[in-house]
Amino acid sequence: MDTIRGAAGPPSCSWTPPSQSSSRSWRRRAASVVEAPSSSVSGLGAAIRKDVPILEQSINGRPLVYLDNAATSQKPLAVIQAMDDYYRHYNSNVHRGVHTLSAKATTAYEEARGKVARFVGAASDREIVFTRNASEAINLVAMTWGMDNLKPGDEIILSVAEHHSNLVPWQLVAQKTGAVLKHVRLTDSQELDMQHLRELVAPSTKLISLVHVSNMLGAVLDVEAVVDAARSVGAKVLLDACQSVPHMAIDVRALGVDWIVASGHKAMAPTGIGFLWGRYELLETMPPWMGGGEMIQDVFLDHSTYAAPPARFEAGTPSIAEAIGLGAACDYLAGIGMEQVHAYEQEIGGYLYERLAALDKVTIYGPPPSAKRGRASLASFNVGGLHATDVSTLLDTAGVAVRSGHHCTQPLHRHLGIPASARASCYIYNTFQEVDLFIDALKETIDFFGEMGME
Repeated sequence: MDTIRGAAGPPSCSWTPPSQSSSRSWRRRAASVVEAPSSSVSGLGAAIRKDVPILEQSINGRPLVYLDNAATSQKPLAVIQAMDDYYRHYNSNVHRGVHTLSAKATTAYEEARGKVARFVGAASDREIVFTRNASEAINLVAMTWGMDNLKPGDEIILSVAEHHSNLVPWQLVAQKTGAVLKHVRLTDSQELDMQHLRELVAPSTKLISLVHVSNMLGAVLDVEAVVDAARSVGAKVLLDACQSVPHMAIDVRALGVDWIVASGHKAMAPTGIGFLWGRYELLETMPPWMGGGEMIQDVFLDHSTYAAPPARFEAGTPSIAEAIGLGAACDYLAGIGMEQVHAYEQEIGGYLYERLAALDKVTIYGPPPSAKRGRASLASFNVGGLHATDVSTLLDTAGVAVRSGHHCTQPLHRHLGIPASARASCYIYNTFQEVDLFIDALKETIDFFGEMGME
């Protein structure tokens, strides 16, 4: 897949790490058995840290090690400045005025749509619908296409590993239409079981909606197998691409699916903005979801006609600054090159996995990095005898930010027989040294609880 490049050039490679003075040793311990890789991309994290100002701080007197990127990413100056420029210089509503500020705002907003379209390989920017987030994008498809096309007995195939945002909307649709939900199970390596998927697919299957990369397991979906199974019965395919769009090159036409959804805040863009991509001929068949300004063609007292996509699905004043920020994030990532981003994350993600796997009493969930499609640069884990929240709380005192809880995947955690897990997730500004700091802090956390007799 070709790397998509934007106007922003790759970041320079000068970065000085913050002070790491501490009463404890935060150097890599001599007993470590895993070596950090050395390759053409291994220095990417250190090279771009200077572009992300929030990382240059201490937490509880320790250098911040931010490993909660699967929940939300930090923002580069390019994104912050793009939004600041809008508010400082041309803040105005879009599509509604002929004056200079409105025209400039409209141009920037629509240019951002084009940047997103190019970033994911869409055929046209008319295939990109801005939403508040990925959850809204899934709900949009569910409440338009789903409510219009599903009837009693029709089947929707999901999986036990879905984020709540790809479960609850379809539960609501099923309750209203009489459609039936089915769920793909996991293999022994904790990937989605494609053989089970094929067994579930039937002439009554109308939709397969699955996560592209699991936010808890790190498993990467075999999209080709899913599309083949769906097309064999004429079913549609939706991909939750929240954990793939920020981390790898995506070409929606090559994927062969019908819709993808993604959120901006996981891809160095602001919160409050996401998008739906859909094949245009399919978007044209979908009715409006919300009514209001922008989505109309003509309004009469007793009826209205509606604009063509994407405007049909963007009722009211949109998140203008946030969309501009998303466009700037696409430029920034494209300037680095998504192939480079993915290659670096494969290295640091593999390093994270191996260093965690070397620890006693630690269980990591999901397939190993050696799996056929690899795994994401995240690791959900538990320490034997300890609750994930206790582990994460102690890590925070050492300046290490990881997530704990069910990660919006309660059914998956029940399936695995665990109440919660901790999750460390890397992005392109993280370094191998930070992984070492995390592992050292985790060792000290385990030792602390051991001394307290809590293991």
